[in-house]
Amino acid sequence: MTPRTLFFSVIALVWGLIGYTPIARAHCEIPCGIYTDTMRIQMILEDCDTIQKSMDQIKSGGGENYNQLVRWVSNKDDHANKIQHIVTQYFMTQRVKSPAAGDDPADYYKKVAVLHQILVEAMKCKQTTDSAHVDNIRKLVDTFSHAYFSAEDLKQVHPGHGH
Repeated sequence: MTPRTLFFSVIALVWGLIGYTPIARAHCEIPCGIYTDTMRIQMILEDCDTIQKSMDQIKSGGGENYNQLVRWVSNKDDHANKIQHIVTQYFMTQRVKSPAAGDDPADYYKKVAVLHQILVEAMKCKQTTDSAHVDNIRKLVDTFSHAYFSAEDLKQVHPGHGH
């Protein structure tokens, strides 16, 4: 057994003993081709649903005790963070490409502006329990989807909708 193999074996054993599990992130930032853009949009919309439910629970008193209220606030913030992560780490850094020489940059700027607006609305979801911010994210995701996806891909993003 090499020293390197021994080192990683010991680390794995210690992590197992203390119950540590490395956290998987939304994307590995290599061109692996495993993740799909349409799935990322669906994940954002699912996060919106979770934020909305959390906001509703917070507004209704958050459950039976203070601890439950704290959990709902934490849940709302976690899902807003997930949206921000997908927007920045997936779409802005990996998928939305700067215009090539000779391309009209308007399409690029529109996508980046809409993604920025999604980031701001997600931030506002963390700051408040105003459902308008969740609705705004959904509308902005729809705007981004129409600017980003082909008509065929839009069918996957919004199944059952005649987009």
